[in-house]
Amino acid sequence: MEIERINENTVKLYISYIDIEERGFDREEIWYDRERSEELFWEMMEEIHEEDEFLNEGPLWIQIQALDKGLEVIVTKAQLSKDGQKLELPIPDEKHGEIPIDHAIEDLLDQNFQVNHYGKSKHKFEYVFEFRDFEDLLSLSKNKNLDEQIKTQLFSWNNVYYLHVQFPEELFDEDDINNSLSILLEYGKESNITIHRLVEYGKNIIEKNVWSTLNQYFE
Repeated sequence: MEIERINENTVKLYISYIDIEERGFDREEIWYDRERSEELFWEMMEEIHEEDEFLNEGPLWIQIQALDKGLEVIVTKAQLSKDGQKLELPIPDEKHGEIPIDHAIEDLLDQNFQVNHYGKSKHKFEYVFEFRDFEDLLSLSKNKNLDEQIKTQLFSWNNVYYLHVQFPEELFDEDDINNSLSILLEYGKESNITIHRLVEYGKNIIEKNVWSTLNQYFE
């Protein structure tokens, strides 16, 4: 993947279809499967952050152009106005003026990619958290407010522990998920590494029931 910094708020990258397929993605599904396309996007954003220190916090404006042998993607960080109520998007002023931030985010959700407070699509029910200190993971497992119905897996990769959590849609509503995420974020941080990448490159330490398994072996 080739990365070019345009300015402080914008980067341009090129990724070939061969590179996309080598990452485990089908060339067609990235256009028709929103979840898979988001997974590919966040993998690319993680690489951009590592190589160029481009922070992907807050709303992003994504422009994608399909070329003969790959994709050209331009990523721009949307800027809040000084009062914090307006979202300035990287498109000509005559097309939008200043758009209220809540409306702008809803509009952008209909584009190829967009993020919410936790950096994932609006109706996401699974996340990956990373822990560089195993003690933080142990402390998390002892938190009595964690719901045992959360599905969990634990991986290690490059000396970092990755916790994959899933919230069954039939058991958790948005408030339940947000409450659980608040607890998880007290001990670790959300990662842009996808579960597909962990399965392929990481080591699966605990297949399921991470909380109870850790408490069983580390009282």
